[in-house]
Amino acid sequence: MRVEEGFQPVPFVEGNPYSTDPVLPALLKRILPSEVFQDVDKDLERFGGEVLTTMRELTKRATPPQLIQYDNWGRRVDDLRTSEGWRGLKDVFHREGIVSIAYERKYREHSRPYGFAKLFITAADSEVTDCPMSMTDGVARVLELIGSPALKKEVLPRLISRDPAQAYTAGQWMTERPGGSDVSRTETVATPVPGVTSPYGPQYKTDGFKWFSSATDSDVALALARTGSPEDGSRGLSLFLIPVRLPLVRAPNAPRPPALTNNIFIHRLKNKFGTKIVPTAELSIQGATAYLLGQPNQGVKLITPVLNITRTHSAVGSVAYFRKCLAIATAHSNGRAIKGGRQLLRDTPLHVAELAKLHVLYRALMHFVFGSVVLLGKTECGVATENESLRLRLMTPAIKAFAAEKCATAMEECMTMLGGEGYMEENGITKLIQDGLVEKIWEGTITVLSLDLVRAVEKSAALNAFVKWANDILATCPGQLAQTLSEPLALLRQGLAALGDAYQTPIHPLVPRPALFLFCHVASSLYLLEHASWAVQTSEPGCETDVEVFKRWVMEGGIDTALQNVRRAKAESSDRLRTDSTIVYGAATSNAGARL
Repeated sequence: MRVEEGFQPVPFVEGNPYSTDPVLPALLKRILPSEVFQDVDKDLERFGGEVLTTMRELTKRATPPQLIQYDNWGRRVDDLRTSEGWRGLKDVFHREGIVSIAYERKYREHSRPYGFAKLFITAADSEVTDCPMSMTDGVARVLELIGSPALKKEVLPRLISRDPAQAYTAGQWMTERPGGSDVSRTETVATPVPGVTSPYGPQYKTDGFKWFSSATDSDVALALARTGSPEDGSRGLSLFLIPVRLPLVRAPNAPRPPALTNNIFIHRLKNKFGTKIVPTAELSIQGATAYLLGQPNQGVKLITPVLNITRTHSAVGSVAYFRKCLAIATAHSNGRAIKGGRQLLRDTPLHVAELAKLHVLYRALMHFVFGSVVLLGKTECGVATENESLRLRLMTPAIKAFAAEKCATAMEECMTMLGGEGYMEENGITKLIQDGLVEKIWEGTITVLSLDLVRAVEKSAALNAFVKWANDILATCPGQLAQTLSEPLALLRQGLAALGDAYQTPIHPLVPRPALFLFCHVASSLYLLEHASWAVQTSEPGCETDVEVFKRWVMEGGIDTALQNVRRAKAESSDRLRTDSTIVYGAATSNAGARL
């Protein structure tokens, strides 16, 4: 039989990633003023068409980078060659204002939700282009806050430019071989250059080795380098802007300076599990010019805005990958038939029930993540209340951890929804899983982020601010709706009450991780309740679905398991710590002194 003969599978058809999305249009309608929503809605529908056409064509021409370290005469050149598709995707991101929207602030604090919504509908179709763009966003914010007048005048406009010919991208160089997420062991050293003045800031020479640079083809980078003694740990680190090539600012239409002009050498490209199109490398810094940002030995504190922004990008990216996988699985159910071709998957209750679970999770994650995005926009524009700023401190690590954890498993489930077809590279799910798994590591693993949440609770009134907001959301639930939802509301209140107990000091060493998941379940449930209450009060189409989604997420989504895990962890004795060590390392090396 010829391949074109016999049964022919029905290809699934994906719609516009914005207008066909079951969550985003209504979510934006709720969180944006009506006049802003009208503009944003129109632009996102247009851009959704660009994603299906321009972006997807460019991804076909995106191939892994190549590094040519030496020319034919044996000279070191470090020629990093990226593909036409990769460069074209970056150009689209610049032209569409994925970074610049937040800094143009046409819609004030609502610009952040707009920009992240635009990123959201393209992230899964752009070969992880948002990796350098997220760091460009973070570096732009740092320069906006603490950059010298010259940096704000000459470099910041390039970081937020919509003109691909003028726009810069930026990297973030923190990771080193001794420490990973623990920057206290940073080996890169910065030495002042005496007698040299620069409008960009105090000039230093930097020497070190950066183990992971995710935007090696960038124009500038933020880096931590040691200005204090090694004994000072992270307190001896300062923050620097490093030009990847010199001069830092070139004339309009001037060619890009050659590599190595700032004594930065590419040791090798990284051989990664996924994100293979992103040019990630190990860098040897041998006397590179750098400009001090802010005060010396305050680097960890000063780089925090970058972490907050990149973690938000990471969370949005995780849910975006899940969105596309779920759209593929849902579309597939409309065309795939079983029982001798007599019954579509969409008419098969058991299959639809599993899809429904994934859709409930998707809605919970969307409202959770964009709830944090709203707070980020308010904080950056100076209109957030004190309580909103405190809540953002908790929300940022939480959304990053929860989205990464939940989406990784959910994408696998979407793959199984296609059967054997799901395991094929052509449908795109396999690559999304490969690329999406990096979000569980990049900018902090779940364990690292759970400890960050502990620090936020211990050093501020953030948890009190969250509880007050939560009680306000519960109190504003319409009376009749509250009666209908009495059971899930009771369980949600139980989870909220348990949060204070979970973070009561001293915190048991095994509590931070389950406490983070409890926090995320409670917070995401509250955002779903807020949306359902709004939908009912405004008689939005689909308000019954919004109510049902809230009910299912609370009753079936895992908040009860999260509660049990926190209680179990709090009750564990030191014997559990010793037994854990014995299971992992054997009785001879059991460590009874495990602690946070």
